[in-house]
Amino acid sequence: EIELTNADDIAVADRGFMPKHEIRSLKTEALVDTGAYMLAINQRIRDQLGLRFVENLSTELADGSLHNYEVVGTVMLRFENRITLCKAIVLPGDVEVLFGAIPMEDMDLVLDPKLQKLMVHPERPFKGQTMLKGFRPY
Repeated sequence: EIELTNADDIAVADRGFMPKHEIRSLKTEALVDTGAYMLAINQRIRDQLGLRFVENLSTELADGSLHNYEVVGTVMLRFENRITLCKAIVLPGDVEVLFGAIPMEDMDLVLDPKLQKLMVHPERPFKGQTMLKGFRPY
């Protein structure tokens, strides 16, 4: 289960132009898909959250076919004690939400294939970690 929130609503509420109780958010089940790069939501979720259009993107599906889909944003994605901000591809109809590799990596999550479970990195349960290999501190 993940929580999706309209990050634009959060920004507007933080500036005092919207009551915090009006921030659009929902919880939903998602299929972890390491073959997908991005978060993919359905049209119903896009409408519920009121996510704005960002761009059209050519997308290769599992069967090798190419389709153009809308990309919307910005979504705040929460899983357990981790969050990330990301864009989402909008798939037609009421299809299952796909949790792709980019948000998983950004949130420092791992898959346990034996348990078939997504979890926070067991070596870093309280705070995520990322890599900046090209950065050298002074």
